[in-house]
Amino acid sequence: MAAGPAVEGPILTDRLFTEILRTAIGDELLTGRLSSDVVFADLGAEAVRPLLTFDDLSDILTTHALEPPRVRLHRKGAPVPAARYTDAGEASRTTRRIIRPEALYRELREGASLVLDGIDRLHPPIRAATDDLMRLVRERAQTNLYLIWGDSHGFDTHWDDHDTFIVQVEGTKAWQVHGQGSRPYPMKVDADHAHAPPEGTVWEGVLRPGQVLHVPRGWWHTVTGTGDVSMHLTFGFTRATGIDWARSLLERLHDVRLLRRDLPRFGSAEERRTHHHELLRCLADLAEQHDIDAFLDERDARFPRRQSFALPWAVDGADPAPSTRVEFVPILAPVVERDGERISVTVSGRRYRLPAVAEPVLAAIARERSLTVAELAERSRTPLETTAEVLRALVRHHLVLLR
Repeated sequence: MAAGPAVEGPILTDRLFTEILRTAIGDELLTGRLSSDVVFADLGAEAVRPLLTFDDLSDILTTHALEPPRVRLHRKGAPVPAARYTDAGEASRTTRRIIRPEALYRELREGASLVLDGIDRLHPPIRAATDDLMRLVRERAQTNLYLIWGDSHGFDTHWDDHDTFIVQVEGTKAWQVHGQGSRPYPMKVDADHAHAPPEGTVWEGVLRPGQVLHVPRGWWHTVTGTGDVSMHLTFGFTRATGIDWARSLLERLHDVRLLRRDLPRFGSAEERRTHHHELLRCLADLAEQHDIDAFLDERDARFPRRQSFALPWAVDGADPAPSTRVEFVPILAPVVERDGERISVTVSGRRYRLPAVAEPVLAAIARERSLTVAELAERSRTPLETTAEVLRALVRHHLVLLR
């Protein structure tokens, strides 16, 4: 069991994975065990308490018009019919389904498991932790909520088509991880979804608040209630594979003249063999030119940023005060390219050119992620007036938020 780090002062959910979890496990998490082994760590209940409380969940369900399938119930491996806990809205002319609180409570008392997909888009602390996970693994991530009472289970023994970090936030839940099945590294669009789980278990235990479990993609697991309440978050992410790299090559094939040519269907056998060899050489050359490193760099440059808004700053261009808080928008820090008196960065597939004076400001806010204008000026060693001028440009390009 990995011991969690000492918790001092307020817990920042935007450092949950890159600092707290990484401190508990070490860099071996990324270099040797990520996506290839079960990882368990005990971070302590205080480390995860800011993520979600029952009051938070009640507020989310109250203030958002959530409906199936985004929020749904499962019991013993099967979905609970939505009609059992939802109604059509009285004033609605659509087919939207409204959750009935009393019906939801009844189903939960009877052993149903509540699932809420994409809770990271609804609750800022979970969003911050999810963004932090994306910075750790450099892949897109989504977080789902699972809530159950009693000793029932929502799902039968299964495997997921993505890697997961399970974070227990309330109560307890029993886990058995069985390992890879007969088909390693299965995928969502895989032709074979019927492969069998292995016998026995590679990890078994009861998760308690503050404990984290990493289950790789394709590893079978069985999860059941313990008679207690259980609320956990599943942080899921999908890593790049050789198929993704090959698909990126396909996007470039239209630029190659030889590959646009018709196949010599009516030519001689020798002509078809020659053309085949030319195609193979062309594909090999293309693969050499766009290797794995180039693919990953390009993938990072296209990494999406969260939907967010910076009104009124991005419209009126007002000068931020020294106490105004600056937040960095891109999830991954972009690579800065220097070209004389200009720099350029690529974020979410868009290239931005800025004056060179912006470089230290951009580097400091990308590293710290949240600072006041005065703190940013000090950390970047840039005059306050110049820092404010740079921020006016960055907020217009949606690279920072001003609060």
